[in-house]
Amino acid sequence: MHSNKKFNFVHTSRTFLMISLIITVLGIAAVGIFGLNYGIDFSAGTALDITTNKQVEKAKIESFLDEQKLGEYTLVTSDNRASVRFKAALNDVQEKKIKADFSKQLDDKADYEMHIVDAEIAREQQRSALIGMAVACLGIVLYVSIRFEWRFAIAAVLSLIYNAFFVIAVFSIFRLEVNLPFILAVLTIIGYSINDTVVIFDRIRENLRFAKIKSTSDLDVLVNKSIWQTLARSINTVITVLIAAVCLFIFGSESIKLFSLAMILGLVSGAYSSIFIASPIWLYLKKKEPLKKAVKTSNAQ
Repeated sequence: MHSNKKFNFVHTSRTFLMISLIITVLGIAAVGIFGLNYGIDFSAGTALDITTNKQVEKAKIESFLDEQKLGEYTLVTSDNRASVRFKAALNDVQEKKIKADFSKQLDDKADYEMHIVDAEIAREQQRSALIGMAVACLGIVLYVSIRFEWRFAIAAVLSLIYNAFFVIAVFSIFRLEVNLPFILAVLTIIGYSINDTVVIFDRIRENLRFAKIKSTSDLDVLVNKSIWQTLARSINTVITVLIAAVCLFIFGSESIKLFSLAMILGLVSGAYSSIFIASPIWLYLKKKEPLKKAVKTSNAQ
């Protein structure tokens, strides 16, 4: 086994941490400048999805919507489906009228799906989403702290923050819609990411029990060895879920495409952060510990 020919994750960790820091700073700037493109779940409004029985030109649908005079809207069409997003929350009279007029003027066999969110509900859903993400992160901190030690917990949380923020920054830069399915995707990403991180941390802890740590370079070797020992499992897990997410993105309906895209970005980012962020941060914190104490700790474990 020629370990010297293998890629040295620890040796290159400073470069990858610097890249990650640059990405994070750019992401913060992007979110600060552009903000997030909130969907109606968080900003109020009306989502109307129309499935037609025949091909209807986009220009005709736009002309029809302009005649309705329901305020600002966006329209996306594909095949026999039209997705309209009104900034205003329609009332019952407006809802019935637009459906009746569309059936009368464009397609009498069209099917409609309408989702209306008023401002108060949007604010409540924003609060609930933030609370949900905060509780999830707190639970992970407590779990990792109890199962491992505080250094592992800090490294895991910083890795998760980077992972979630990377996805949020991409959605901000490309003005992709942030809605409840997006929050669900972020929470799912956090779960997969912490799983990858815990697998590596568990192997590091296991190797510490039998390692003879005489210098900080021994810790480098131990972490690098632990990553290589768990790399195949991590890659196989990510690829398996990634295939499903890509298939959903390509073949799924419009309503789950952004969810699938967030999952794809998060899975790739999660695998990266577990290896190049979480592990090096733990190593950095461990090296700050006096060497004699670290030796005793490893022997006790």
